[in-house]
Amino acid sequence: MLNEKEQTEVLLLVRKTKELIYRELEAARVTVKGAADYVTNVDFAVQEFLKKELEERFPDIRMIAEEKENRDLSPDARYWILDPIDGTTNLIHHYGLSAVALALYEQGQITFGAVYNPFHEELFFASLGNGAYFNGERIQVNNQIALKDAVISYGSSPYEKERAELLFPLFHRIFKSVADFRRTGSAELDLCYVACGRQHGFIEQNLKPWDYAAGSLILTEAGGMISDWEGKELPYLVNADIAATTRTIAEPIRKMLQD
Repeated sequence: MLNEKEQTEVLLLVRKTKELIYRELEAARVTVKGAADYVTNVDFAVQEFLKKELEERFPDIRMIAEEKENRDLSPDARYWILDPIDGTTNLIHHYGLSAVALALYEQGQITFGAVYNPFHEELFFASLGNGAYFNGERIQVNNQIALKDAVISYGSSPYEKERAELLFPLFHRIFKSVADFRRTGSAELDLCYVACGRQHGFIEQNLKPWDYAAGSLILTEAGGMISDWEGKELPYLVNADIAATTRTIAEPIRKMLQD
């Protein structure tokens, strides 16, 4: 695990991406990777910056990142898991809900996670066993909420629109049981929003490790629950269907997902 000094150093690196992001946005270039799936020069610039800086400080830790090939991964190794921009479509449309997400995977578990939205100057982070924080203040999920009063965020799997026929009837069923829905376009931010009480649940299918690794630790350290849709532990090195909730609504939400 990172010690306190190392955590502070890594968080400073994550915050330094703000200037880089704003500079690169002045000449934004967009490449289409697939259906509704985009990458920009901002993604590549942030990834290269953090890769270089982290390699200098932690040469023994490899990086898993969205905009690179990730081969020969071992569950017993240590990896940085990076999404340079989670919410690229939001970034392209100046929506203000995009984040740099960085996690440290060590022998089967996430031990450090940071999610930084430079547009709102919001930094969420956690280290294993030491709680979760938002801009330096300790945060907790809202474990007093009832299902009928809960705000649930969902991901619509825009890269795989063939899932819509099955997913949207499920969303409709859940929507009728809760207060309201949200759709932010950033899974990592959704997990953090559950962690700090802005939302009470988040569901999405087929998320990649960099979409959920950092936020999953922040959520659990804030007292929340996260698993795949079958209630199993997250794999972290492969894709997963994510169900993240407060403890009070975990059982009914998972039952609806499994049914």
